[in-house]
Amino acid sequence: MNQSINDLSRKSVVLLQKNNSERLAHLKFRRKLWLDVHLYLGLMVGAVLAVVGLTGSFAVFFVELQEVLNPELAVVSMPPGNQQKLHSLDEIVAAAETAKPQGSRFVKVYYPRKPDVAYKFVYFVRDESLANNGDGYYIFVDPYTAKAKGIQLYYPKDRYWGRPLVGFIMQLHWCLLLGKTGAILNGILAALSIISVLTGLIVWWPLTGKFKQALTFKRNASAVRFNFDLHKSVGIYSTIVLLPVLFSGIYFNLPEQVNVLVKLFSPVNRPTAFNTIPAEIHSRPPQAGQQALGLSKVEAIVQERYPAGRLWMLDGPKSPEGVYKVMKKDVTELSRFIGYRDFAVDQYSGEIVLIYDKGVGSSGDAFLDWQWPLHSGHAFGWTGRILVFISGLACPVLYVTGVVRWLQKQRANNLRTKRSAPEAL
Repeated sequence: MNQSINDLSRKSVVLLQKNNSERLAHLKFRRKLWLDVHLYLGLMVGAVLAVVGLTGSFAVFFVELQEVLNPELAVVSMPPGNQQKLHSLDEIVAAAETAKPQGSRFVKVYYPRKPDVAYKFVYFVRDESLANNGDGYYIFVDPYTAKAKGIQLYYPKDRYWGRPLVGFIMQLHWCLLLGKTGAILNGILAALSIISVLTGLIVWWPLTGKFKQALTFKRNASAVRFNFDLHKSVGIYSTIVLLPVLFSGIYFNLPEQVNVLVKLFSPVNRPTAFNTIPAEIHSRPPQAGQQALGLSKVEAIVQERYPAGRLWMLDGPKSPEGVYKVMKKDVTELSRFIGYRDFAVDQYSGEIVLIYDKGVGSSGDAFLDWQWPLHSGHAFGWTGRILVFISGLACPVLYVTGVVRWLQKQRANNLRTKRSAPEAL
């Protein structure tokens, strides 16, 4: 009786071991398939992702970089405490008007993010008789003296060379210096990069359940093993940030396609990826002799009715029917993370005709509103920005270590082939 029970137990153990062996063999086969997908995707998109990631790291701090690289334009000297009186926005605009290039028109103004930073105006040349028609310029104005500090060509029409370094980096990051075609290509590559990251996660997943070993470096390892551990560690630790950053990159480069996807789950009312005010929002026709309001008046109307938050941009009307767009951030009553509020203001009457609060509305709108704060890292303050910065640096590291790993395997395979050749003869 006992002998029968023992025989049955041994057979059960053998059967269980066989099943486990077959299951492990199946998992290894599937892992090899995903490894091939990960390898070829990495070789195809890795180089571009390395460039986009590296430039994205710098782009996280593009505002600060401009102040560091061009302090003579962007930074102002603050008067003593009892003399820190700002001029009105209309006076500051007047200073910009005196420095604007011939044939150019006001487009928008960026408010100083700190007391020692200048106002930054954007002007575009709109005169077909001029050789620089279509070029865009920054004009920097000291808010304490109401005097222009200088002018900078920032958007040369139809060319990328000759831009300031910060602008060049931004364009390389967004469209690879290939215009709209590059933007579309970049969006497609971002989608392929998500697949590459996910397959890397599948390949990394320890079949034996030894997660601690899979998450750490092997001590006293060879150069080959160190490169392997560096690739897997950087990949796994950066995945949680890379996935949302890559998806938001797809949204900004392929917004219509992403909208189609999001609309499968929720209604979407957000007009575009870059604008919250619908194109059909217009100012009412002015009464006889009625002139457009000055920027100071528009600013005062918004500040009086909605004082919460910090002004960061005021966009001028693009036509006699257009509206002013006033944008505020850090509106904590909306959100600690994406507290943005945008206003459309009638340029003649001053009526606030539309308010767009980001992060509210349908689930689809809220989801899309999160994309820029996540992509830039601003959603979580300095912590978020540093994490996005590090994830960008991870991209070239992943590409280089991945290529090195592939070359190591190629070399090992070649050596095995050479060693087995005499035996085959």
